[in-house]
Amino acid sequence: MRAASPTLAKQLWFTKPQQVEVREQLLQPPAPGEVLVQTQCSAISAGTEMLVYRGQIPTEMALDATIDGMQEQANYPLQYGYACVGRVLQVGADVDPWWLGKVVFSFQPHASHFIAAHSALIPLPDGVEPEAAMFLPNMETAVNLVHDGNPQLGERVVVLGQGIVGLLLSSLLAQFPLSQLVAVDGVLARCERALQLGVHQVFDPVSDIDILKSQLAACNGADLIYEVTGAPEALNLAIDLSGYTSRIVIGSWYGSKSATVALGGNAHRNRLQIVTSQVSTVAPQLSGRWDKERRYELAWKMLRELQPQKMITHRVPLSDAGTLYKLLHETPGDVLQAVLTYKHD
Repeated sequence: MRAASPTLAKQLWFTKPQQVEVREQLLQPPAPGEVLVQTQCSAISAGTEMLVYRGQIPTEMALDATIDGMQEQANYPLQYGYACVGRVLQVGADVDPWWLGKVVFSFQPHASHFIAAHSALIPLPDGVEPEAAMFLPNMETAVNLVHDGNPQLGERVVVLGQGIVGLLLSSLLAQFPLSQLVAVDGVLARCERALQLGVHQVFDPVSDIDILKSQLAACNGADLIYEVTGAPEALNLAIDLSGYTSRIVIGSWYGSKSATVALGGNAHRNRLQIVTSQVSTVAPQLSGRWDKERRYELAWKMLRELQPQKMITHRVPLSDAGTLYKLLHETPGDVLQAVLTYKHD
């Protein structure tokens, strides 16, 4: 049998703040335990990934301590991304031939081809389309936010921010018997989408937020507020919407951004519970019955049922990635979910 030839891969690199480029690299055939994957599509994270693009990642910490290949400090040039879907083209020695041809998900930076350990790949379950599978990280994040917030029957819940994570979170919360589910976002298209997903009311954070504040003040504030805007100053709005023993769950990662948070006055007297939520771990109070595998299973189920690929607004070839990142940076309200596509001969 003739030995496999190297594969020319096209990779996206962040070379400095607000600059990306596509580089070519020859990949050697997969080693024992590895496979070669040909990417079909990859999703851009308008939250964390744009922090990398803007140079707002703290350089003293790893990009992600739980994902292989992202455990180094964030120094340019670097690759980043964590939502790739592709097909296995080659397998190395000691890898079950079952993997050949399988469509898989990988926490992998944007690239036309990549080498990975087969143990790091997740085969797509039946009934999940490749474009839906790209939403796995964000859906798992939304599931984790629900777990950390623990919404109760009849509660008043507010979600600040209706980007992809916010919309997925709202779609999950809409399945609960809440007395009130409110979303806050300044982009009309996102608010319209939130209403379609089952949110009861939407509010602009500038023009009509006083109406929401008045409504909630009349009933001692919201029971549960989620902050998923990516803007640290939104924490003060969460505090304004809270009441006695309200719960605030922070799902945003601010990177190197910071803001003054008003923790005096009512925030102190109301005994607020402020929790940071991060998907790389399972909350200790749930770890007796939940692990990452069980949470993945639930996320796949929700992807199959909710079909989030309907929220894709932009599909752009990898070669035009620079234009897409610039659009996300300058006018993020014009993009709901952006996807990089890959053409193969």
